[in-house]
Amino acid sequence: MKRSQFFSLSSAAIQGFDDSSVVDALFSAKRLSAQLEAIELRAIHRLTELRGDTRSVVDEVAFELSLSRRAAENLVRLARDVMHRLPNVLAAMEAGALSRLAAEKISDVVAPLPDDLAGKVDVALVGRITAKDAGQIRRITRDLVHKIDPDGAEARARARRSDRRVEIRHRDDSMAQLAAELPAEVASTIYARVNRIARTMRSRKEKRTMDQLRADVFAELLLGERTGAPRAEVFIHVAADAALGITDRAAELVGHGPIPASIARDIMKQPNSVWRKVITDPASGAPLDVGRSRYRPPAHLADYVRVRDRVCRMPGCHHPAQCADLDHNRERVKGGDTSCQNLCVLCRSHHRLKDAPGWKFDLNRETGELTITTPTGRSRTTKPTPLFPASPQQARAA
Repeated sequence: MKRSQFFSLSSAAIQGFDDSSVVDALFSAKRLSAQLEAIELRAIHRLTELRGDTRSVVDEVAFELSLSRRAAENLVRLARDVMHRLPNVLAAMEAGALSRLAAEKISDVVAPLPDDLAGKVDVALVGRITAKDAGQIRRITRDLVHKIDPDGAEARARARRSDRRVEIRHRDDSMAQLAAELPAEVASTIYARVNRIARTMRSRKEKRTMDQLRADVFAELLLGERTGAPRAEVFIHVAADAALGITDRAAELVGHGPIPASIARDIMKQPNSVWRKVITDPASGAPLDVGRSRYRPPAHLADYVRVRDRVCRMPGCHHPAQCADLDHNRERVKGGDTSCQNLCVLCRSHHRLKDAPGWKFDLNRETGELTITTPTGRSRTTKPTPLFPASPQQARAA
């Protein structure tokens, strides 16, 4: 059955599908949804053109779509952006390749840019966001913003730090959400510390889940009821020339993304900071191999694999490597060795998924590409990205 035919399928027809046809139906529904969302944005923008009064449009959109006024404001702003600043983003939505959620992520990231630079990001995104989730698209957009407007990166980061705040969002059933907007390295350190303490509390007698343990630890730390907790770690990759202040090449905070070199240097100057040297290939920018043959990876090999992968290798997962597992792609009992060619980073959840029925995880020893195949035969491939792009002169000399 053609995917275009899914539009009018009845519930009874779907009940007769096999698992592959169900996934095809999901794909078609997602595509149609994106196209309808594009129509919605065009209609909202046309209403703005007709009214000329944005406030009136926001109120009517909120009423008609049963949205809060803030949500309606965001929708009107997104409609304006895709019509005037991000035409390729709108085209991707109309082709069914990009959801409104993903378009919102792009719009949020380019919001500080003037129209001409936003347009450059829009053009650069073409061909880079196919089959990516909203989180990945946000990261790709953020990297492009840093590349296209490197001089503005520090100003943007410094300005955003003035937006730090703590909010309480009341939920149902006597619950509330405490949210903090913090500098990335501070938030990452807090989460790493909470996670590390929670992991030490796991035992057979412990009935709480990891989410519950982290929540309880977080509350105890804030209320001053927990003392002597272990320190936490965050990992930042910064080129030697940027660390020395020779250049301002962006650094990377693992699990977050690029940060200005000046902020990385500020972190490095803190008395508790520890420096570690990682030698990379000048042509590719990738870390150099340090493979070994023991089952339990020695410390330097484990460090290397985590530096190389940075996050869980499952597409769309951004779990930091330092808080994840090292997986032997080919099991030891089946002849797998303990080397960087056979090791990759998987978070605990995706490490367990590897053994679930129908899932396949294949690590290419030569290229480092990890291909993950679902039970319905769909495959996605990830490859470690270089720590830093090699300079053209180095690449030519290699």
